[in-house]
Amino acid sequence: MGWVTAITSVAAAQQASARGKFNQSVQERNAVIAEQEVDQIEKQNEFDLARFDQKFTQLQGETTVKILKSGATLEGSGLRIKRYNAEQAEIEKDIITFNSKVAQSRKIEQANFARMNGQLARMEARQAELGYYSQAGQSLMNNYG
Repeated sequence: MGWVTAITSVAAAQQASARGKFNQSVQERNAVIAEQEVDQIEKQNEFDLARFDQKFTQLQGETTVKILKSGATLEGSGLRIKRYNAEQAEIEKDIITFNSKVAQSRKIEQANFARMNGQLARMEARQAELGYYSQAGQSLMNNYG
């Protein structure tokens, strides 16, 4: 009867090990995906900034046309309007970049957390595995030792 318990314990140990390796690989995959999303967020930031610059250039052109059409010159008030627009554009670009960096940081933390969970799952599986092997050894010692 002791050998049945020992065989069952060894099988359980092997299952625990396999389960731990699988869970760790899933978490590693999740980490890699999160890291890839960091790259995507950076590319999206670059695209958003380029699109913003394009729209801003268009806005400044329209502003210039409206100022000149009104009979004013690009001095005084007209110049102040364009300068204000440029200042606001820089603030908006800074906000876009800041939000991108925050999102990237979150993804990096998500990747780190996934890896830690994977390592934890693997360590827990190792503990279970050792427990099952110990159980098998005790069973054999009790019945045949």
